[in-house]
Amino acid sequence: MTLHCKKISFMLIFVIPSLVPCKPYRISSSSLLPMLKLSRTYIPCIRKDKNTKATTTSKLKASLKVSPGKASPLGVSEVENGINFAIFSKMHLLENVEALGTNMIEIVLDPSKNKTGDIWHICVEGLNSGIHYGYRIDGPNAREEGHRYDNSTILLDPYAKLVEGRRYFGDSKNKISKFLGTYDFSADAFDWGPDYKLPNIAEKDLIIYEMNVRAFTAHESSGLDASIRGSYLGVIEKIPHLLELGINAVELLPVFEFDEMEFQRRPNPRDHMVLIFIILDFSFFPRYASNGGGPQAASYEFKEMVKALHHAGIEVILDVVYNHTNEAGGFVTSFRGIDNKVYYMLDFKKNARLLNFSGCGNTLNCNHPVVMELILDSLRHWYHISEAFFIIPCGWLSFDLASVLCRGTDGAPLNSPPLVKAIAKDPVLSRCKIIAEPWDCGGLYLVGKFPNWDRWAEWNGQYRDDVRRFVKGDPGTKGSFASRVSGSSDLYMVNNRKPFHSINFVIAHDGFSLYDLVSYNVKHNDDNGEDGRDGSNDNFSWNCGHEGETDDIKIQGLRSRQMKNFHLTLLVSQGTPMMLMGDEYGHTRYGNNNSYGHDTAINHFLWHQMEERRSTHFRFFSEMNKFRQKHCILGRDRFLGKKDVTWHEDNWTTLRASSLHLHGNTMYSLNKTILITYVFSPRLHDEKLGNDIYLAFNAHDYVVKATIPSAPNNKGWHRVADTNLESPDDFIAEGIPFCETVYNVAPFSSIILQAKPK
Repeated sequence: MTLHCKKISFMLIFVIPSLVPCKPYRISSSSLLPMLKLSRTYIPCIRKDKNTKATTTSKLKASLKVSPGKASPLGVSEVENGINFAIFSKMHLLENVEALGTNMIEIVLDPSKNKTGDIWHICVEGLNSGIHYGYRIDGPNAREEGHRYDNSTILLDPYAKLVEGRRYFGDSKNKISKFLGTYDFSADAFDWGPDYKLPNIAEKDLIIYEMNVRAFTAHESSGLDASIRGSYLGVIEKIPHLLELGINAVELLPVFEFDEMEFQRRPNPRDHMVLIFIILDFSFFPRYASNGGGPQAASYEFKEMVKALHHAGIEVILDVVYNHTNEAGGFVTSFRGIDNKVYYMLDFKKNARLLNFSGCGNTLNCNHPVVMELILDSLRHWYHISEAFFIIPCGWLSFDLASVLCRGTDGAPLNSPPLVKAIAKDPVLSRCKIIAEPWDCGGLYLVGKFPNWDRWAEWNGQYRDDVRRFVKGDPGTKGSFASRVSGSSDLYMVNNRKPFHSINFVIAHDGFSLYDLVSYNVKHNDDNGEDGRDGSNDNFSWNCGHEGETDDIKIQGLRSRQMKNFHLTLLVSQGTPMMLMGDEYGHTRYGNNNSYGHDTAINHFLWHQMEERRSTHFRFFSEMNKFRQKHCILGRDRFLGKKDVTWHEDNWTTLRASSLHLHGNTMYSLNKTILITYVFSPRLHDEKLGNDIYLAFNAHDYVVKATIPSAPNNKGWHRVADTNLESPDDFIAEGIPFCETVYNVAPFSSIILQAKPK
C-alpha cells in the first residue's frame, strides 16, 4: 500500500514538574568497606502538589524557536542551537491537529524540511531540562496488513535515555501511568573518581551471582531505611554480604524501563501480580531510585551502585532483553505505533498476528536493519565509558532468550544471523564480554551451537539438566555428569572456544530455587492464577521423600546434603559458575517454579533467614566460593588434557566402580549408552605446585568405599569438604590430614581432598 502523506505529528509535552528536594539519604559508611566512597550525597526530588503553578504553555511556546534539525543521532541530543529530536518512521499522515490541553504543545513536522529518508527530525531552541516529550504518528490502522497506527496515542521515543512516569514501584494509585521521554543535559558529569577502573576479572575466574535489584533489599528484614529498600542504593549497603559470600560478579536482572503494573490494568488471571515486560532498553528503571527520586536520580544512583561494586572488585553483568517488549494484545506504548511491521515479527498468513517466540506475546524483529541498529546503539550506550551523563561502564552483557536474535524477519532460524555477528564484531563492543541464553520459547535450542565467532559464552542448559539428574540418582548419567564437570568439551571444544564459554548453573531465576529442587517433585504454581498450567514440568527435581515442608529430621538432613552436593559440584566444575540470589541461605518459593510476578516474600531476599543460617548453610556456600577462587586448577582457560586429570573408574556402564585410571577429556564413552552408574571420582593435577585435588561424588543410597590414590611426592591428602558432615566439619579450608587408603563416601554425598605438604 503506497501512502501519499504530508505530515508527521511530533509532540513535545511540556508537563514541567516543579520539584522540591526530599530529605537526602546518605549511605551508611559503617556498612561499607573503607574503599567504597560515593561521589556525593544525592538529594532526590518529588513533585509538588498538583496546584503548584508552572510555566504557562503559551509563554513557553512563544519562546521556542524551531529549525529543521538533523537525522543523526536518533533520540534526543544537545546541539549548538538547541535540542535535536530524531525518530524513524515510514508513516507520516496527520492532517488535523486536535486540541491537546493547556499543558501540551504540539509541533507538526513538514516532510520537505524535517525528513531525511525515513528519519524525521527537528531542532527546538528554548527548551530546558525536565521537559517530557512524546510522538503522535498517524497512518492506516489496517491490522490485517500489519499496521497499528493511532493518532490519539502519545508514543514513547525508542531512544529515550530517561523515562518519566510512575515514580514508586507498584504504586496502585497510579496504575494507568503515561510513560514519556525526558532528558537532562544540564546535570554535571558523573564523577567516577581519579582512581576508578573496571575490575576486569578474567572469564575463567568469575563466580556469578544472579540477582534482582528490588528483591535483594525490598523486604523489611534487610534492615534498611524504607526510602532505599529495593533500590540501587540498597544494593550498595549489602556489598559486604556479597564479599563475604565470595562471589566476584553480579548479573542484574533487567534494570531497564518496564511497566510493573501492566497486569493490573485489566482483569486477568495474573492481575494480582507485577510484570517485567521490557518497554525500552535505553533507560534506567526509574522506580529503583531511592525515595521516588525519578529518572535522573535513577541514572545517578545506578552509577553509584556500579562504582561501588567495581571498587569492591565485583563485576557487573547486565541482563539485556532484546527479544520482546510490553506491547502484546492491544497494548501500544512505542514501537507498534511507530512502525509495527518493522519492529515486530508478524505472521501475514494469519492476519499479521504477532509471532511469539519469546513467550511474552510478541517477538522483536531483531535482524531487520532498523531494529538491528537500535539494538547495537543500545548496547554501545550501556557499554561505552564516557563522561556523558547517561553512559555507564558495564563490561558484561547477558542476552535473554538469545536464540530470538538468530531468527530472520519471518521467524526462520538463520545459520549466520547478522545481529549476532555484528555484536561479536562491533569495534565499540570488542572488549565487552557477551553471554547468550541460547534458547527461546519457539523451540530454537542452541546450547553448544549458538553462532559465536569465538566470543559468545552460553548459559549451559545441558549442564543444569545432567548435573540435576546425576545428583538425585538417575541411572545412566555418570558419563554425562563427568562431561559437564570437566568443562563440556563435547559442546564447546570447537574452534577457539574455551571452557569458560560454558556458563554453568544448576539454578537460575526461572524455575525452582535450590531448596525447592530438593523439596518438590512437581511444581506448585497455584498462586500464579493460571491453575498450575504455567511453568516447566521438566524440573529433574527430587523431594527426598516428602513433598514440601516437613519436620522429619532425616529428610531435612538429606535435603541439606543435596544442596551442598549441588553447590560443591558447581564450584569444582570447569567453566564459569553462576548461582542464584537466595540459594546461599536456602530460599524457598514453596514449589512455585514461575514466580516472576510476585513482589512478595516468595521472591524477596529474606535477611532474617539468612542470619539464622549464616553459620551453617551460608558458611558452606561461602567457603566453597572462596575455595574456587584460591585454586586456579578449578577454572582453566583450556580444556583438560592427559596431564590434567586422572579418572578412577573401572567401568562407566555398570554399578561397580573401582580403580581404572582414564586420562584426558575424551574418555567418557560419550557415544555409548551409559547404564546404571552413580559414583564418580576424578583427580585434578596441579603440575606447578603439586596441590592436586581429589573429588568423589556418591549418588547411591548406600556407602561407597572409595580407594584413595597416593598423593604427589612429599604431599599428603587433607580432607577439605565432606557434605555428609555437619557444620563446621563439612568444610575446613585448611584441611584435616587424611592418611587412610579408603574413604567411606556416605550416601548422597561428595568429598574434596587436597594434597598438601606433610
